[in-house]
Parts: sequence; C-alpha cells; structure tokens
Amino acid sequence: MSYRTPLSNVRGLGAANTGSDHFWRQRVTGFANLLLTVFVVYAAFHLKGADYEGVKNFFQSPFHLVFAAAFIINTSYHMRLGMQVVIEDYVHNEGSKILLLILNTFFTSFISLAGIFSLLKLSLGA
Repeated sequence: MSYRTPLSNVRGLGAANTGSDHFWRQRVTGFANLLLTVFVVYAAFHLKGADYEGVKNFFQSPFHLVFAAAFIINTSYHMRLGMQVVIEDYVHNEGSKILLLILNTFFTSFISLAGIFSLLKLSLGA
C-alpha cells in the first residue's frame, strides 16, 4: 500500500521534493565540460610556447574569452555539485554537514570569481 497521491507519482519527486534534479544537473554540467574541454585543448595547443602578449591577444577575442569563462563557471559548478554529494553522503554530523556545504559553495564561488577576474584582467590589457 502506498501513501503517495497519484499526482506525486506522476511528478516523481522524492521525500525532499527534489527528485532527480541534482542527478540531471551533474550529468548536464559533465557533458558541457566535455564539450568545453575541446576548446581548452584547442587553446592549449594554440598557446603552446606563446609569450604573455600572445596569450593576451588570444583572450582579447570575445569568442575565446566567453568559452574560457564558460569553462571556468561550468567546471566550478560541476565541482560544487560533486562535492555536495560527497558531503551529504559521508558527513553524518548535521552541524558539520551544513558548515561544509556552506564552505563548499563559498570555495567554488571564489574559484570561479578568481578565474573570471583573471580572464578579464588579461583580456582588458592589464
């Protein structure tokens, strides 16, 4: 006997009302990372042996800047999602779990902002 209503069966949401949202976010960001890694490999081969001016010129292109920023943001978000799963699964003390989840968000946000700041500083000619 199930206590779920027909509507809740159709929605497919779990006890926390999130369903498979987190699962799909991990998969989508992982797939986007695969696609964006093609750009990173292209950039690495293109910039091999380049001096500072060459790298600066490369990232002054809006195309290159946007793809590099997208890689940084997407990778940071994917890392946050992955670490969230590890923290939720293996940290059993509620206080520690909440603290680590907050620190996880701050850390990945900092990494993302630092990367974007570096790209902008480089591309704007500082």
